Amino acid sequence: MLVSPHLQEITPDNFETAIGLRVRPDQEHAVAPVVKSLAEAYVHPGIAWPRLICDGDEAVGFLMAFFDIDWTGDGTDFRSGLWRLNIAAGRQGRGYGRFAVRAVAAEIRQRGGTRLTTTWHPGEDGPGAFYRTLGFRPTGETSGDQTVGALELDGTGIPAVPGRLE
Repeated sequence: MLVSPHLQEITPDNFETAIGLRVRPDQEHAVAPVVKSLAEAYVHPGIAWPRLICDGDEAVGFLMAFFDIDWTGDGTDFRSGLWRLNIAAGRQGRGYGRFAVRAVAAEIRQRGGTRLTTTWHPGEDGPGAFYRTLGFRPTGETSGDQTVGALELDGTGIPAVPGRLE
């Protein structure tokens, strides 16, 4: 029996399900589709960590993490974090995004990391408020047109939200 929610590796058996996941239409400008993420994972093996977010047998989202990338390209700043997070339209607001961030934080800790980095589309229509409620703080950097945020994995945990998956 599978524990809910949980992560699943992307396989030939669930590939079509993965690429079929869609965020709400008003969010499509803020996050790349799953198929692009999987293409990036293919060309960045060993760095990209794509996973389906499942609740029971149902795929409710997708995440892609990265581990130990040379952020600045000069060999002095290696980071791990959340590269993509797509929660399916109709499944948002139920705690799956929070679960995904916790899962990536746990994987980073398991690999010896102490900081989770992510980027987000800035502005009122972007997910900045979501990330800030989890404890992410903008670093003052940008990556392309995205805001860079970081969460120190100091053991205090990600804040709980009553009535949502924890």
